[in-house]
Amino acid sequence: MARHPLFRSAAAATVALTGLTIGGLALSGTAQAAGQAGGRHQVSSASDWTKQVTGSTLPSNSTLHVKVWLSARDSSQLSALARAVSDPASASYGHYLSASDYASRFAPTQADVASVTAWLEQAGLTVEDTGPANHFLAVAGSPAAIDAAFAAGIRQYSVNGQTVTGATSAVTVPSSIAASVLAVTGLDTLGHQVTPSATGGNPDTSGSNNGHRVQLGPPAGFVNATPCSTYYGEKTATSLPSFDGKKLPYAVCGYTGKQLRDAYGVTASGLTGKGQSIAITDAFTAPTLGKDANTLSTRHGDQPFRQGQFQVHSIRGYDPARVAACGGNSGYGEQTLDVEAEHGMAPDANVLYYGAASCFDDDLLAAMSRAVNDNQASIVSNSWGEPTWVMVNGVKTPVIDDALVAAYDSVFVQAAAQGIGFYYSSGDNGDDAAAWGVKQTEFPTSDPWVTSVGGTSLAVGANGSRTFETGWGTHKWTLNSSGTAWSDAGFLYGAGGGCSDWFTSKPAYQAGVSTGCSGRGVPDIGMDADPTTGMLVGETQSFGEQTIFGKGVKYGEYRIGGTSLASPLLAGLDASAQQGRARIGFANPLIYALHSQGVYFDVTPQGDPGNIRVDYRNGLNSTKGTTSTVRTFDQDSSLTTHAGWDQVTGVGSPTVKYIHAVNGR
Repeated sequence: MARHPLFRSAAAATVALTGLTIGGLALSGTAQAAGQAGGRHQVSSASDWTKQVTGSTLPSNSTLHVKVWLSARDSSQLSALARAVSDPASASYGHYLSASDYASRFAPTQADVASVTAWLEQAGLTVEDTGPANHFLAVAGSPAAIDAAFAAGIRQYSVNGQTVTGATSAVTVPSSIAASVLAVTGLDTLGHQVTPSATGGNPDTSGSNNGHRVQLGPPAGFVNATPCSTYYGEKTATSLPSFDGKKLPYAVCGYTGKQLRDAYGVTASGLTGKGQSIAITDAFTAPTLGKDANTLSTRHGDQPFRQGQFQVHSIRGYDPARVAACGGNSGYGEQTLDVEAEHGMAPDANVLYYGAASCFDDDLLAAMSRAVNDNQASIVSNSWGEPTWVMVNGVKTPVIDDALVAAYDSVFVQAAAQGIGFYYSSGDNGDDAAAWGVKQTEFPTSDPWVTSVGGTSLAVGANGSRTFETGWGTHKWTLNSSGTAWSDAGFLYGAGGGCSDWFTSKPAYQAGVSTGCSGRGVPDIGMDADPTTGMLVGETQSFGEQTIFGKGVKYGEYRIGGTSLASPLLAGLDASAQQGRARIGFANPLIYALHSQGVYFDVTPQGDPGNIRVDYRNGLNSTKGTTSTVRTFDQDSSLTTHAGWDQVTGVGSPTVKYIHAVNGR
């Protein structure tokens, strides 16, 4: 759906991180409370939503998988260090820790691991793995053993058509190990099966291709219909009715890496990401990621990956039950997009792919921890997320809690201390009201320790210039039966954003910007995300009928978008921008420090009202005909673009001036 030395203007920067709350390190909620009754310590409270539905006992022969996250040593000092090294106004800016420095000074000790492991095993649970730098213990056991160990009253529920588990009682551990345990994740699964922020393939669904969600193997094929344009405005739909008083251009076939580098100033900067490394986290691993990226590059005039430039750091072997729950190969298009977008924006940067054991957030969190501990990549792009709130039987209930945030922030703060920035897609559901029944910002993109990347609709002209760029928010308009007029079918998708009602303290880096929020404002920055103006990607797919790419398992290309495009585009652009310099690290203080220097393109209502998109009715070829629809621009639910910071694109989108400012040129 995508995360060195002082830059030239650092001396004038006034941004500080003072007052930024770190979940789990300076919490006011249950994750920090002592709660020691009867020799037990409360780690987190019961799942609120379980009060609204009736549960049942889990099958006795099933196995539950959870992770016990261990507390860092001297967390207040770690917090202060992470703030200082991330602040362009600080004398400590850029003086990052190495992974070994972190391990020796702040990581949980072997004694912590031993004491918690001993208790878990005594409780009848199996410790399957110890996370990097002793960050967590991966634990498995029967429902009865898990329930007894954590006294959580785990039950199984059917909510909105999904089978999920939740804790009906507070999650507790013995007081003797309380100081070592930060959080327990995996007990509550409602909303924690994350979704990719990619929109493409099937015209109106998220994820890759046509929503095929059954197995690990080549996903079902999809082909973009013609006519489409090789650059914005090349072809106009003269034979179709006018829209808003004008004939609209056909959608682009998909921008190439070079077109996007040209539009955002990477080509003009002369930088290519040489010497830099970017990481990606996602669920599972498509087996043809490197091969497909090389085929796409070669077909469109870019350089393929060199030997060793693309690396896979994924786990081996998957739980079949979790493969089925996560839809198997449904995320392969997302992974393809992430890899190819980053390579497109930073052709010489290394791209490191960390495939998680599943789409459940604690498995993805484990993959993030591995990437941080490896410390090879200075930017980690993530194109997935989950709601902060859901409606259960008409009641607004939280998906996340302080303990979960503490687990995430333990990774984010370690990353910041080591000079690693996490970038997250802001989401593809606008204000989320239509998708989740609650206006909200999603998580983790709203966490104050990450860079939230919003979305735009981008027009790239014949010469590679940015003709216009406006907010991504789409209404779909269909033709009437006589083909003479357009009818509004309603809001389809758009960039996520808004004011967080979970992170209610305004981060210091946003203090000098008018966000209209008393707390965390989302997103921080924006880049191209609209599927109508999306990127051309290449992927090995299974085509059920004859297509322009053939039939059967073949390589094919299609246009894709979503803030899953925006995040890796920014990750690649920033990798190029920091070429020859030290790490940017946690990027937000720098992004906002540059806000007053005129380095961003101010994304406002501008350009055409939309484009004509043509789709094959069967998604593959013209045998069943085509449909034409209008896809509008800058109609993002209740979110709007305007001059300055806004809830669709943050401070705006990057330019060559931004790249030069970051690089120090």
